[in-house]
Amino acid sequence: MASASTGSRVSCGRDLNCVPEIADTLAAVAKLGFDFLCMPLFHPRFRRESELDPAKSRAGAQTRSDLLLCGRDWNTLIVGKLSQWIDADSEIETERRNSEAALAQELNFSAYLGLPVFMLPLKGPNNANLARMLLNHIHTGHHTSNFWIRVPLMAPEDTREDLIENEATACADETSVEEKTWGWWHSFRTLCDYNKRICLAIEVGADMPSDAVIDKWLGEPIKAAILSTSIFLTNKKGFPVLSKPHQKIIFRLFKLEAQFIFTGASRHTEKDFRSYLQYLEYLNQNRPAPNSYELFAKGYEDYLQSPLQPLMDNLESQTYEVFEKDPIKYSQYQQAVYKCLLDRVPEEQKDTNVQVLMVLGAGRGPLVNASLRAARQADRKLRVYAVEKNPNAVITLENWRFEEWGDQVTVVSCDMREWEAPEKADIIVSELLGSFGDNELSPECLDGAQHFLKDDGVSIPCSYTSFLAPLSSSKLYNEVRGCRERDKDPECHFETPYVVRLHNFHQLAEPKPCFTFTHPTKDMNNNRYQCLRFSVDCNSVLHGFAGYFETTLYKDVTLSIKPDTHSPGMFSWFPILFPLKQPISISRDDDVTVRFWRCNNGKKVWYEWAVTEPSCSAIHNPAGRSYTIGL
Repeated sequence: MASASTGSRVSCGRDLNCVPEIADTLAAVAKLGFDFLCMPLFHPRFRRESELDPAKSRAGAQTRSDLLLCGRDWNTLIVGKLSQWIDADSEIETERRNSEAALAQELNFSAYLGLPVFMLPLKGPNNANLARMLLNHIHTGHHTSNFWIRVPLMAPEDTREDLIENEATACADETSVEEKTWGWWHSFRTLCDYNKRICLAIEVGADMPSDAVIDKWLGEPIKAAILSTSIFLTNKKGFPVLSKPHQKIIFRLFKLEAQFIFTGASRHTEKDFRSYLQYLEYLNQNRPAPNSYELFAKGYEDYLQSPLQPLMDNLESQTYEVFEKDPIKYSQYQQAVYKCLLDRVPEEQKDTNVQVLMVLGAGRGPLVNASLRAARQADRKLRVYAVEKNPNAVITLENWRFEEWGDQVTVVSCDMREWEAPEKADIIVSELLGSFGDNELSPECLDGAQHFLKDDGVSIPCSYTSFLAPLSSSKLYNEVRGCRERDKDPECHFETPYVVRLHNFHQLAEPKPCFTFTHPTKDMNNNRYQCLRFSVDCNSVLHGFAGYFETTLYKDVTLSIKPDTHSPGMFSWFPILFPLKQPISISRDDDVTVRFWRCNNGKKVWYEWAVTEPSCSAIHNPAGRSYTIGL
């Protein structure tokens, strides 16, 4: 269970509402093991008056001097908090104006101090003026602060201890109660146009929403989680511990590398306050060890990559090397060839029947090696052709042949679609699949090579299917938005699919099959059109679609990157992301309908996609204007 490789210690902060002596408090908090201090910048009871005399022209300093701490401490150890009384969206005009003036003052003072983060709470659904003022502050000035929006997972009025037994209550739908505060956050970040510097600090209370709602929260850009000491239980030895549901969300927050903030007085007075931190560190040390896929993907989470175009471009040696390290893919290919040889060559013919196997797109030779291992394992004879169009990789293949393979393998330096084969193949083996199955043009390549496959010949893989699932991720939406390039249409990056290790996202429905291709085939038209309908069971926002694939290599030998059937330990493919230019709000019980096209004009292939329910988006990438795959 425990794993030393899970990374560094947890970053924790202490939240205080009143800090009489700032330097002493900071020292005391650091001594307990905290990394930073969350505190109000102005006295919590000092409600400044900016409208009426004489109070508005009162002389004297409004708050403490910045000289109480050195600049470095302000820059790294203090998270500022907005005064609780400020309500920039008050319906009472004088209160609103006073709040606006105080809000501007606190934001400006935070920028003056150079605080890394300033925290603002959401207390209800109406925060348009707060959003406007924060956005104005971000767009005027050269400060680099980030802003954490403090939102409770459950609204205070909906938590159980507030309910009075036998009291008549308005019968609210439980799910809408659970999703209420997410609605506050969604409205706020939409008003702020998904600004990258505005992130989320969730308040984890004693009452937890359902797993589905927690899944949705964890697709948001969470930077911090606020834990009240009141949610901790006491174990037999008197130490603070968390319930299983709370532990579950903490483990998931570890994966997002969230920071934790402790608020409230110690409830375990016999124990040092350190015991809360020690418990969190204990959970961190005992979280499930990352699997080989997670270890491989470390550092690539939510990092957008352009899909490979191995048909148009010659791959580099390092690219081949990365894919050759996959422990699962080639053992599955070996198993497929092994079973195929046993089916095609009866025991009595094993010394006379030589099967012709062609590796199409041999790269640096891993499939050739897998096929030769399979022949030895099956005790069957094999004659191999290794066909590769990349002249640089052919050098590696020729060296393999000279040093190990010998005459059993013929190396062919040619595009498989143009090769005149000297004989027909019993088996053709290829690894031309991309993250969306057909997006590296496997159908076009294998159709072009099918004429040198015997009538009863076998293709490995024999079929593959792409899958799509709707997703919500403001992190990925912002990553795509930041991809602008010179001399290109500002929206073209939203019409481009990206290969990405999906991490900070929420999948809104189970994936559904999109395009299927089989080999060999009589129908060589590889254009496709598919309409998929998904049922979404929570209020959310649609940012795009995740693409996966499954392939049958031979009979029951398969590979998959679809989450529920993912081949364990295989890391050759990350999912693919098809973004949307405009986020689409979805209400619970809405259906999401997406239409996907695969188009081929003889020179290139491209995808087009559009949402038609619950509202219509533009058709993305018409005529392949932003993204094509060269034939």
